Amino acid sequence: MSVGTSSAPGTRRTARPPASRPGDPAGLGIDPDQLPDGLVVADEHGRVICFNAAAVRITAVPAEQALGQRLEEALPLEDLEGRRWWQLTDPYGGLAIRVGQPERNLLLPGGREVLVSARYVRTRPTGPVRRVVVALRDTEARRRTERSHAELIATVAHELRSPLTSVKGFTATLLAKWERFTDDQKRLMLETVDADADRVTRLIAELLDISRIDSGRLEVRRQPVDIGAAVGRHIQAYVAAGQPADRFLLRVQHPLPDLWADPDKIDQVLSNLLENAVRHGEGTVRIDITPSASPREREDAGTSVTVSDEGPGIPEESMNRVFTRFWRGSKRGGTGLGLYIVKGIVEAHGGTITVGRAPGGGAEFRFTLPVAAPAYLA
Repeated sequence: MSVGTSSAPGTRRTARPPASRPGDPAGLGIDPDQLPDGLVVADEHGRVICFNAAAVRITAVPAEQALGQRLEEALPLEDLEGRRWWQLTDPYGGLAIRVGQPERNLLLPGGREVLVSARYVRTRPTGPVRRVVVALRDTEARRRTERSHAELIATVAHELRSPLTSVKGFTATLLAKWERFTDDQKRLMLETVDADADRVTRLIAELLDISRIDSGRLEVRRQPVDIGAAVGRHIQAYVAAGQPADRFLLRVQHPLPDLWADPDKIDQVLSNLLENAVRHGEGTVRIDITPSASPREREDAGTSVTVSDEGPGIPEESMNRVFTRFWRGSKRGGTGLGLYIVKGIVEAHGGTITVGRAPGGGAEFRFTLPVAAPAYLA
């Protein structure tokens, strides 16, 4: 893309060499098209002399059309109240002590929102403006983040409301009418309060995990982990809760490499994957634990755990969204945060996790943990 210069209003000439181009006042030879943000530069007459590729993408205005135009015509920005921004700021005729405009949300024609900041370049303090340098940023990424945060807040508020309402209702009833209930009725209400308190505790733990994952502060305290025994404990818990023992099939391929991992977090991963298979799958839940070979076929490269069921599985079009926030699938309850946290925990261990279709037609989750040093050697 060419960068034009203007020696007088209405005239344009060929761009100068990179060392002195208007879009590169420091003479570093940087191509404005290499910048990630939109860059628009106007000369002392208010005519556009630089309109880089990112500005073209953000504004949908061709560079050839913008170059040589007056700044307010090439970039007709309005504030959120519909006022013309260049008339409000008046960079060329405003206060001589102004050095620019801070970043703010403005609107392009058609109502598209962009983040805009401006810098006024003067050859001497309080002198006339020689250049107006405008930076443009697309707001879509910020909007996605804001929507994600809003969804998280709404989900948490919804998930907290139900158990807290139950806790408040039962405790208020017991306090007001304690003598009217039998011991069995009191026990039932207190057990319900206890279960709802556990539900709130789990939700808070999920939120803390998400915060640590998103900020990269999820700590992994590696210790020796017997992954087969860990899976066995989860199976025993399900059997004790009433699930038939023959619904689970655990297969361990020996020898397995020594696994150094955070036992509590690995339990969290196993708990989530097995719960999904039990609650949302059908038939036999298979858990296969095998050594995972590296591309060089080293047997001690890591350990893989595969959890599969014989249910309807996950639709192909949903496979790429399984590990995102709030994914619940069809007729799934919960917050939709569990698999997002599972992925974060596995990746914090340096591992990988995938989802696919099991041979029996159900869902198949497979995570691989690499060989790693214990915490005191890491």
